[in-house]
Amino acid sequence: MISYIIRRLLGFIPVLLGIALFTFVLVRVIPGGPFDTAGDRTLPPQVVANINAKYHLDWPMWKQFASYLVGDDILGEEGISRGLIRGDLGISTQYRGQPVSEIIADTFPTSAQLGIMSVALALLMGIPLGTIAALRQNSAVDYVATFSAVFFLSVPNLVLAPLLVWMFGLKWKLFPVAGWGAKPPFLFGFLPQLSDLNLDYFRYAALPVFALGTSAAASIARLTRGSLLQVINQDYIRTARAKGLTERTVVVVHALKNSLIPVVTILGPLFASLVTGTFIVESIFGINGMGRHFVNSVGNRDYPILLGVTLVFSFVLIIANLVVDITYALLDPRIRYD
Repeated sequence: MISYIIRRLLGFIPVLLGIALFTFVLVRVIPGGPFDTAGDRTLPPQVVANINAKYHLDWPMWKQFASYLVGDDILGEEGISRGLIRGDLGISTQYRGQPVSEIIADTFPTSAQLGIMSVALALLMGIPLGTIAALRQNSAVDYVATFSAVFFLSVPNLVLAPLLVWMFGLKWKLFPVAGWGAKPPFLFGFLPQLSDLNLDYFRYAALPVFALGTSAAASIARLTRGSLLQVINQDYIRTARAKGLTERTVVVVHALKNSLIPVVTILGPLFASLVTGTFIVESIFGINGMGRHFVNSVGNRDYPILLGVTLVFSFVLIIANLVVDITYALLDPRIRYD
């Protein structure tokens, strides 16, 4: 297993480089540039040319990517880029003079906390609901669970989040409608301090976590139900019951464990997308997360932020998929990687 993990980690390097190259080219072929306008005013061509020269946007694309990858000093040019290989993600063109790494460091912890709690809520809701629905197939409980899953899958965050704000924040005044309850510094760079884990922290998190977690819980519940219905009809489940094992042991130890493999499969991309920020929920609840900066950077043509957030998302997704592969071996003893 250790050798497999090392091989996968080494294989991530060319993958991330390929993602960086593809994203770098893609964002630059989009019409328009970061300095075409200043607010509502169009800048004179000479001013745009001077600013582009300052940020090396007048260089050939291959040279711009080489500068982004290895740094200006290695290319023998004057500039501030130290290169991606040395951890430099560049300087934002929208927030003049602010390094992208600082923007990500300020916003990623909030998005990560929101995403981790949303995934936890999805698992705590989805797996039990899917299990109960499968064990009581075609009963009233099954119909209610299935209807709830379809409902929350059908209602987008753009609709659900404002309803939560209006009902629980403005009408009943049970929860705050904007902001986040934890402030830096964070444990391990992204977790809240123990002193922040109070009632106010969870009150701020309740509505956005529910808005994000319910749709994910609905997907997990449907997958759990469908997979468990297939597993409980297998011969080895009938054999376990014939041996006199209790129904709880048969379901939890034998059936549910094997039925979770499809659920684990979707957790990789689901975890990465939630942890790196969701623009709609962060905007509606006024959360200073990474998703807001990513979407805003598309309209502003802020190339460094676009590249930086894409690389962070790709890294989280790759690590999450690696954890998923390792979890396969824990759930199914027949799976081996060595």
